[in-house]
Amino acid sequence: MAEYIAPTREMKFVLKDVIDIGEVTALERFQDASDDIIDAVLEEAGKFCGEVLSPLNVVGDREGAKLTDDGVKPAPGFKEAYTAYAANGWTSVSGDVDYGGQGLPLTLASAVYEFVDAANMAFSLCSMLTTGAVEAIVAHGSEEQKNTYLEKMISGEWAGSMNLTEPNAGTDVGALRTKAEPAGDGSYRISGQKIFITWGDHDMTENIIHLVLARTPGSPAGTRGISLFVVPKFLINEDGTLGARNDAKCVSLEHKLGIHGSPTCVMAFGEEDNCIGYMLGAENKGMAAMFTMMNNARLNVGIQGVGSAERAWQMAVTYAKDRVQGKAVGASGPGPSAIIEHANVRRMLMTIKSTTEAARAITMLNAKALDLGGHHPDPDKRQKYSGLADLLTPLSKAYGSDMGVDNASLALQIHGGMGFIEETGIAQVFRDTRINPIYEGTNGVQAMDLVGRKLSMAGGTHWRSFLDEIATFGGDLPDTAEFDSLKKSLLQAVDVTRECGEWILAQHVDNMRSALAGSSPFLRLFSVTVGCYLLSKGALAARQKLESGDGDSDFLEAKIITARFYGEQIVPQALGLKSTIMAGDDLFFAIATENMS
Repeated sequence: MAEYIAPTREMKFVLKDVIDIGEVTALERFQDASDDIIDAVLEEAGKFCGEVLSPLNVVGDREGAKLTDDGVKPAPGFKEAYTAYAANGWTSVSGDVDYGGQGLPLTLASAVYEFVDAANMAFSLCSMLTTGAVEAIVAHGSEEQKNTYLEKMISGEWAGSMNLTEPNAGTDVGALRTKAEPAGDGSYRISGQKIFITWGDHDMTENIIHLVLARTPGSPAGTRGISLFVVPKFLINEDGTLGARNDAKCVSLEHKLGIHGSPTCVMAFGEEDNCIGYMLGAENKGMAAMFTMMNNARLNVGIQGVGSAERAWQMAVTYAKDRVQGKAVGASGPGPSAIIEHANVRRMLMTIKSTTEAARAITMLNAKALDLGGHHPDPDKRQKYSGLADLLTPLSKAYGSDMGVDNASLALQIHGGMGFIEETGIAQVFRDTRINPIYEGTNGVQAMDLVGRKLSMAGGTHWRSFLDEIATFGGDLPDTAEFDSLKKSLLQAVDVTRECGEWILAQHVDNMRSALAGSSPFLRLFSVTVGCYLLSKGALAARQKLESGDGDSDFLEAKIITARFYGEQIVPQALGLKSTIMAGDDLFFAIATENMS
């Protein structure tokens, strides 16, 4: 079973030569994030993930979290690893310096998060949910709430959880029934049950700050009547010390396909009518606050998918080099060949490699857009990059998580029959990552969000100007044999994406259901177009470095080859989605519901 080695060189290339993190570190807020700091953070994060977190990955899968009379106990080694994780500052990389954080860019923190996820996805989910809760409190909390919770959460002393889903209210959050009754002292009494709550209980931290969606008395129906509440596991005294245990507990753990090391809890609030909560933000504005958490989580879920794809790649290429089977066509020398010499195995390996690198670049560009959209001093730049971040979030989440599943499946295929055996470890990667296209808004919801909301934002300015930027870059690629096919593929992808996007916007008026029918293939087309753009940027940077004698020539040549493979093998498949996108919804509903059997 191959252990994970963080791709630090690859990540440095993406950050510095593909997305240009220098635009972020040039901002006054992030000027301390020098190249040396970036390199040091990535190297140390990679070392910690490889040495501490990766060995616990299989332990979490086989041992899992357990529900005891004293609450949920994590898999062996997880608590100790989390203590070290927090002590080494990994929970606070992008945290606000006013509350003890390191104040480094989200872009760099996102790169670190990929390493953590790839090393141990189950472990990574605890800090992911805490980060989302921190973002919500920063955006919507009162000064008292910020002073009470943020420093402890950013330091890793306390964790956070997100409590949205109920048995009758999954994607349709507006159907939730959890109640919040005013107690007369500014607090509320929360009552209800939530399901699928990731890391809803554990003892890795001394407290857990639950963020819980609930309804106040007389609130409007649907999503307009939802408020968000802070519900600590242990109540907090005026002096900041921990008080009594709150009436919020895990009553069962879900038995899952994967991520066994991550406890997925059924949470009961107010079984003894004494669950104390505090409103976060304004009454009936819980959805806005929730989406602060959700958008953070959606990017991170895409990054989780990339991490899974990277781990799958490492396992597949190692196995393919070691496994000897048959005589490859074109192979020289006596005896059988390693399977990496067979053309079909190479096709699978290059597919994994190229799509993983494309998805990684998309998620890192997304993080960069969030940094610039949140902190650039020029309001026009903030608007531009905020719009780009809105556009890229569904791409990051859906394409990243889809590539995690697809590439883990390909890696399992490369392992052959041994891939279906648990001892090789690739089956765990496949099982663990399968949740990513489902949670934090299914990928179908991401596609609906893209075509239903994001394309029409600002009158369509954001996506049209982004495609213009890509087309300009593509047109300026060198007219050489090396770049000819890549240039052609990129420009074709831009043209087809633009045509399909305009068709979809027309359906907003003519037939919105047709737009939604084509939404998932359109999201894939758009993602592949952006992926081709970013890989092309990397290829151009690699060529320039090669010409100046700067860097490892084998690594840089591989960047160019990988981009060309993506352009010649992956992009044409996406271009073929045009007819699917524009086919409309007629055949989706041509068979009556009662006849669907």
